[in-house]
Amino acid sequence: MFGIVRPCTHRLGERFKTEWMAHLCGLCLALRGDHGQFARIVTNYDGLLVSVLTEAQSGPAPGARRTAGPCPLRGMRTAPVANGEGARLAAAVSLVLASAKVRDHVADRDGLLARAPIAAAARKVARGWDRAGARTGASLGFDTAVLVDAVDRQGGIETLAGPGTPVLVVTEPTETATAAAFAHTAVLAGRPGNAAPLAEAGRYFGRLAHLLDAVEDQAADAEAGAWNPLTATGTSLAEARRLCDDALRGIRLALREVEFADAGLAHRLLVHELRTSVDRAFGTSACGHTVTDSAGGYGAPPQGYGAPGAGTGAGPYGGAQGPYGHQPYGPAAPVAPGGPGLPPPMGPGGPGGSGGHGGGGLPPQKPRRGLLAGCAVALGLFCTCQLCCTDHDGPWSRKKRDPWCDACSDCGDPGCGGCDGCCNCDGCCCDGCDCDCGCS
Repeated sequence: MFGIVRPCTHRLGERFKTEWMAHLCGLCLALRGDHGQFARIVTNYDGLLVSVLTEAQSGPAPGARRTAGPCPLRGMRTAPVANGEGARLAAAVSLVLASAKVRDHVADRDGLLARAPIAAAARKVARGWDRAGARTGASLGFDTAVLVDAVDRQGGIETLAGPGTPVLVVTEPTETATAAAFAHTAVLAGRPGNAAPLAEAGRYFGRLAHLLDAVEDQAADAEAGAWNPLTATGTSLAEARRLCDDALRGIRLALREVEFADAGLAHRLLVHELRTSVDRAFGTSACGHTVTDSAGGYGAPPQGYGAPGAGTGAGPYGGAQGPYGHQPYGPAAPVAPGGPGLPPPMGPGGPGGSGGHGGGGLPPQKPRRGLLAGCAVALGLFCTCQLCCTDHDGPWSRKKRDPWCDACSDCGDPGCGGCDGCCNCDGCCCDGCDCDCGCS
């Protein structure tokens, strides 16, 4: 998977996570249905925005969802997926842009593509994707020539660019391509009045995509001696960040001019999650699910919550008196086998009474599987991709485990509980946002 909008699924909340996955799977299946299994490798996070925008304008329609069969990447589960012209347009755009990416790598002689036979095969695949994208685009009334032309112009612009060249000259072809794709969603949705503001939003999104890719690759490009727009034009990171922040504001203002039937997911991805992508690329913030200090470690607890056992009035109950007549973390707390200031463990002598069940205790645990049974379960989970793609029980322990490829890429904590879709876990990212996703 590639793309700049990679949302943390814990932060999306159940509603938006389900919708986002429906569009992602719909794009993948549209690629397979129109262009064969191999085309599915161009599935990307940014391409599904075309499908999201189409549905956000047209609203729920009969046939907009279908139930897809079990898939290894969903842990062999069925799921509702997006079905329709938006997903097919996303597939066409993804094919053409992936073709451009392949040709760019061939031109840069990256990795194995430096070998002539492999480069020739890659160019052949890219030409096939161009033709396939053009066919699908034509069936939807979208001329992919504008995308191909933008890609062809990119190489010439990069050749002429040098110190002092405005970096926006280099990003222009990408801006033009994404503006055309975003604007055509208004045609598919039957809202031609939305084409102009969506083209503007697409132009800013293309600028962001190009700049963020340059920021993330700058160090690696310098080490490999590859061309990078920021390095070639002498653009500083501070200037790149200013341009990105300006693009974020432009997208937000443009979306306010669009008439949506349901703007929830589109707003979430193109306003809130896009801002997170910029912060991630520049390393300026982290997900607000956990309290961290500037060095990335866990910081001090919030004001008013002193360390257990302090007994200095800094605790939540202030001084020695708590709501039940004593300071629960005060120095008078008994020293138990669990450590100073901690309650004794469950079991005999603990708060649960002699049997450990009077006041609570752990729930009944499933018995561990034996060696051979656990190996068989592990093999089944691995072969169906449940180990990497879905929550599952441990093969031997039967304890709940998170998937290896957990999508919570922003906060770095695969066990975080998220914030149920609210968008202000680290501060609202827009002024007076009127969306229905928890922002105020």
